[in-house]
Amino acid sequence: MSAGAPSCSPWMKQLTSASRQGHHGRVLHLFFTRLRSGDHGAVDPHPAAVPTALRACARLGNASSGRLIHALVITRFPSLASDAVAATALLDMYAKCGLVASARRVFEEMPRSDDLVAWNALLAGYARHGLPERALALAIKMRGQGLRPDLVTWNAVVSGFALAGDDQMAEDLIRAMQDDGFRPDVVTWTSLVSGSVLNFHYDRARTLFRRMVSAGTRVLPSSATIASILPAFANVADVKRGKEVHAYAVVAGAEHDLTVSSALVDMYAKCGLVLEAHRVFDKMAERSTVTWNSMIFGLANSGHCQEAIGLFDRMLCDGARPDHLTFTAVLTACSYGGMVELGKGMYHAMKEEHGIRPRLEHYACMVHLLGRAGKLAEACDFIRAMPLEPDCFVWGALLGACRSHGNVKLAELAASRLLTVEPANAANCLLLSDALASAGRQDDVLKMKRLAKRRRMKLDGCSWLESA
Repeated sequence: MSAGAPSCSPWMKQLTSASRQGHHGRVLHLFFTRLRSGDHGAVDPHPAAVPTALRACARLGNASSGRLIHALVITRFPSLASDAVAATALLDMYAKCGLVASARRVFEEMPRSDDLVAWNALLAGYARHGLPERALALAIKMRGQGLRPDLVTWNAVVSGFALAGDDQMAEDLIRAMQDDGFRPDVVTWTSLVSGSVLNFHYDRARTLFRRMVSAGTRVLPSSATIASILPAFANVADVKRGKEVHAYAVVAGAEHDLTVSSALVDMYAKCGLVLEAHRVFDKMAERSTVTWNSMIFGLANSGHCQEAIGLFDRMLCDGARPDHLTFTAVLTACSYGGMVELGKGMYHAMKEEHGIRPRLEHYACMVHLLGRAGKLAEACDFIRAMPLEPDCFVWGALLGACRSHGNVKLAELAASRLLTVEPANAANCLLLSDALASAGRQDDVLKMKRLAKRRRMKLDGCSWLESA
């Protein structure tokens, strides 16, 4: 692969076009198809081919393809090993895929130490994956080597601490950034809003968003900012303000952005406003798996279980690829709708047809499905056959079903397991106490209350402990 190749072949033009249009899967298809074409093992000699493919891997989070391309660089295109653009693309791919140690190794092997883009890529990798202190240390090291951090550097460090929930450090860094001659931009503000939402600091997130909007044209919220703030309104008490943000998105021309539309669907669905969620959903020109999941969850949780299953079928017909959350939503719909056989079929299809390995949430859904239908013995057998250790949600689903169906013996078993997994959660004692009370076992109820008091358990909003 020659770095000096001047021309751009039709294949390279296709690769570049697919990349610019955001068709990253097609980029990788074109790249690897060329490798398998039998053309003496050569890829088009244009120097941008490998970096373009690596950027596609980064956008898709496809680390396995990225590693394969790295191996190709080492074994078949050694001239690229010293190419700064290719090395930076490789570093960025590892960093965005969460393989920060691999990114660091690529960085240390790079021949030049004054490439600010490479420094920023590694720094952003640290910040994005929960290592803000290392990001800050790297920024300080930059200065020690005579490199002045730019706005991208500062934003990455601020973002790292914001995502970690360290609001004070993020604010301190913004002041330092301003002292260094950089004014916070929309990326800075969006990082603060997003970090606050991810750490459930909703009041702070809303305050930051209002400050952005009231600042006028100096720093306007972007689509990313709007999508970041909407989860802060995903409950009935705040939906009015969420609608105001929706109106702002319409005025700003961001309503049809995929991330904004998906966030709107999610907000309305979680608030139980299924019609509003459906209106946004139906107007979308394209939908991500996240969008489908939000709508299916919204329908299931609002009792529209058959419609949720129908939407899942429509999702498959549209060629969208379901993930583990899709099946959590579908199994939830089957459970709430009492569709036991369909739920079993969905569970097996998830494994056999879609290649998705069950997680604990799927096991909990299946126990809930069987338990609600009164199939407690089958639910118990299902738990015993689990390859994973049951967690509090699995045992909690069984305990809740036992309480509903008056099976005190199984309720005691589930409660004992729950007290092992969650020894300080009074809700488990409450569920067992209710089951015992329904069976007329008042002496055992008093024992449970004394146990809860002895362990100093607390249950917000319930007075049964105090009444003993």
